[in-house]
Amino acid sequence: MKRRLPEIDASRARTRKLGTLPRTVAREQQAVPVAAGASVREFIAALPDTLAARDLRDLASAIANARRGGRSVLLMMGAHPLKVGLGPLICDLIREGTLSAIASNGASIIHDFELAFAGRTSEDVAVELADGSFGMAEETGAFLNGAARMAAAEGKGLGEVVGREVIRSKFKYRDASIFAAAYTAGIPATVHVTIGADIIHMHPAADGGAIGASSFADFHRLVAVVSGLTRGVVLNLGSAVVMPEVFLKALNLARNLGHKVDRFTAADMDFIRNYRPRMNVVERPTMGGGRGIMLTGHHELMFPLLVAAIREASAEPASTRKKRGKNR
Repeated sequence: MKRRLPEIDASRARTRKLGTLPRTVAREQQAVPVAAGASVREFIAALPDTLAARDLRDLASAIANARRGGRSVLLMMGAHPLKVGLGPLICDLIREGTLSAIASNGASIIHDFELAFAGRTSEDVAVELADGSFGMAEETGAFLNGAARMAAAEGKGLGEVVGREVIRSKFKYRDASIFAAAYTAGIPATVHVTIGADIIHMHPAADGGAIGASSFADFHRLVAVVSGLTRGVVLNLGSAVVMPEVFLKALNLARNLGHKVDRFTAADMDFIRNYRPRMNVVERPTMGGGRGIMLTGHHELMFPLLVAAIREASAEPASTRKKRGKNR
């Protein structure tokens, strides 16, 4: 039997005065036009106080506050940020003490080494795959596989030894190495390898046992870093799978061993939104307390903007920070 639909008489609809109804956006939150020659501070202050612009400022403030309070700021990353030229910014954050640890996938040490050694990196895969020359640079494989063997023999992590050996080798562009910067600053730099995924695993010098042992040592080092993440910040920059998976296990093991890790800010920055970073970095880890942030956009634009915002948040007077907190 067909159901008879009720007749709708919109003339009977009830309205209310606009002033009695709540709204989520006020004129004070709108963007401010920026004049030519404006400073970075003026540009950031002119951004609208809503959605991603607010999240960007909140993340910058969380990082600045963590540094001020001596709490951990962990940068996790894939290799793409190095390929698009962000190494100098990361090195600067390490040297000034903003970052307390970095963790990356296996490809990061490849681009880091080549930039330090030769000042250039990234292959034309399609062209070199045709004749089997893809990934077969002699120096890259020899240096990094040698570092893995040294790390395994010494019982150290792969990231630490790569940084140390870049410095000892006195490469022309060693100042561009994030692993060398981390080693010099004395902060953990861990490498989490997927066997068979990186070009150096094709080389004659590759030793799976050494790679596995040195990367496993780095996993335990990362667990130690994560155990002290309470009220700190973890930022995942451009790793869609490896680092979100590794972070989840590191966090679980830290909590399993009795460390209460909570109330931290967890952020993901990538040019698309992926499942694992959202679930394993931003959402699941902060369910018991904390803040999750996702910022979407190209690394070469978004990360420099974040770094600039961190600079401004770090320089902000305490009175201004207190006033902003009251206005939220």
